[in-house]
Amino acid sequence: MQDQIVQPQGPLSYLIPLVILAVLFAFRARRMSQVRPLKLERLWIVPAVYLLLVVLTFVMTPPTPMGWLVAAVALMAGAGLGWQRGRLMVITVDPVTHTLSQKGSPLAMLLLLGIVAVKLIAQREGGAMGLDAALVTDAALAFGLGMFTLTRVEMFVRARRLRTAVRGAGARS
Repeated sequence: MQDQIVQPQGPLSYLIPLVILAVLFAFRARRMSQVRPLKLERLWIVPAVYLLLVVLTFVMTPPTPMGWLVAAVALMAGAGLGWQRGRLMVITVDPVTHTLSQKGSPLAMLLLLGIVAVKLIAQREGGAMGLDAALVTDAALAFGLGMFTLTRVEMFVRARRLRTAVRGAGARS
């Protein structure tokens, strides 16, 4: 008979990862509060890399028919939240140089922290709740893809519209 390692399921098994995440997110939030240049031509990079990761994962371990359905629903949910997250990003245009800047929103960071917490809890409690770990993983991958992609699409559309408005206002002066 094989010896099995039993993982403790007490409150610390939830608290420790959440504390680590909170510390990481605090560092990220501090960085997000700073104004950074926004390069429209680079917004496609993160979604493209993440799409490649998701495609490779799904090719290596294809989801079941139920997994595809769950992934599709998660993709749509992620897209909805990603669009909302993109709307929360503060985008400014310099009226003289027309350069774009972005500043992250604390609310957008809390949204991300909540998503990660839900994912951690679902993965830890998946077996106890009858959830399939592969379904949770497929859903998380699809959700992230939708969120990262639509965040950047919303930022792109809004930044381009803002820059056009500033240029138009400058031409009328």
